[in-house]
Amino acid sequence: MTQRAILSLLTAILLSACATDGMNSSGNLRSRIEAFQATMIEEEITGSNLVIVGAADGTRAMSVVNSSRSGDRDVDEATIFPIWSMSKPITIVAMMTLHEQKKFDWNDPVADYLPCFSELMVQQGDEVRPASEPLRIEHLMSHRSGWAYYSGWEDGVPNVKSVQNPVPPGYDRPHPNQTRFNDLQSYCEAIAKEPLQFEPGSDYLYGINQAILGRLVEIFSGLSFHDYLKQTLFEPLNMIDTSFVMDSDKRARFQPLWINSENLKGYTFLLNELTYSPTSNAHFGGEGLVSTASDYANFCEMLANGGEFKGQRILSQDSIDRMTTPLSKDIMSEMGLPSGMDMGYSVFVMRDAGQEGNAAPQGIFGWSGYHNTHFWIDPANQMYVLWMSRAREFSFEIPAGLRGVVYGPTD
Repeated sequence: MTQRAILSLLTAILLSACATDGMNSSGNLRSRIEAFQATMIEEEITGSNLVIVGAADGTRAMSVVNSSRSGDRDVDEATIFPIWSMSKPITIVAMMTLHEQKKFDWNDPVADYLPCFSELMVQQGDEVRPASEPLRIEHLMSHRSGWAYYSGWEDGVPNVKSVQNPVPPGYDRPHPNQTRFNDLQSYCEAIAKEPLQFEPGSDYLYGINQAILGRLVEIFSGLSFHDYLKQTLFEPLNMIDTSFVMDSDKRARFQPLWINSENLKGYTFLLNELTYSPTSNAHFGGEGLVSTASDYANFCEMLANGGEFKGQRILSQDSIDRMTTPLSKDIMSEMGLPSGMDMGYSVFVMRDAGQEGNAAPQGIFGWSGYHNTHFWIDPANQMYVLWMSRAREFSFEIPAGLRGVVYGPTD
């Protein structure tokens, strides 16, 4: 699909948000998005969900499809979702702002700021030996440190324990709470004792890196990680409900989890794996945030607009360019999935959408969250798409299918 056609489609869906007779032009994109949302409910992949399609100039349209199932709740732009790994791009942007302030260089050894990382070990078969290369900040930004949530995948399933998750996440039970550390320093000291799976910087392995980055944010800024995010991102972006903690008001707006596993099926709050407690300072930048569609759309709009939000510069275009420069190839192939995606600074960067069966342009970037929140930024068309829901199991069908709806199939 050409850029002109995509812009026409975007204009149509945005204009149709105010229309009384729906959208009838440009292939009826709004209706097709709603049909896709309904299909995800009918196929029991997710419950109530919403999609925002937005432009860099602040124009946006929202499509809501509710399940009406017992135990589910209707969703809107103020519904609070756990965004899990969609916390990662927020942490990355925080680090980019500190780099713009010249607080560090990308090649700086992490041990220069966190001495507990000065004597790292590497697992090599049955042997453990000292690392020959230092862990550098860029390795954390790009998932090239050597630490994983799990150290490998077999048939799409993580297969090895890690410090942060002592067991792989069960689809029929909660796994041990990730917030058992009281602060990020104690977490860093614990992870530094664990061997790396390879020499720092030599390979890609999706993992716990943002927890360490959160501690670096504290060191570079002199603020708690949460306070720096509030001051630098959440307040200027009007992300009023995005936080590591929830009070009673936020908990009343927290979406229940739809779970459809081998042994469990239905809606529950019993599998809330994070406490979001106001008494903890263990704010994990890789998975710890909650947010709303309205809040996260503001974050997406800023990225789609080259780092600017409503006239205020949050991030430079140069920083976004570096953030989206591929450093690891075919990141999905290790999970047995069609790839065409490379990894920049903790965001996928689309190289060949044809591998997932759609005509999305090269260079779109984004990420997803464990409970099926998804977003991508389309720099070429100055637009973004955001999907918010709460469901397990995680489904790659949602973002790939939604891109197929928005951009059409591969020619």
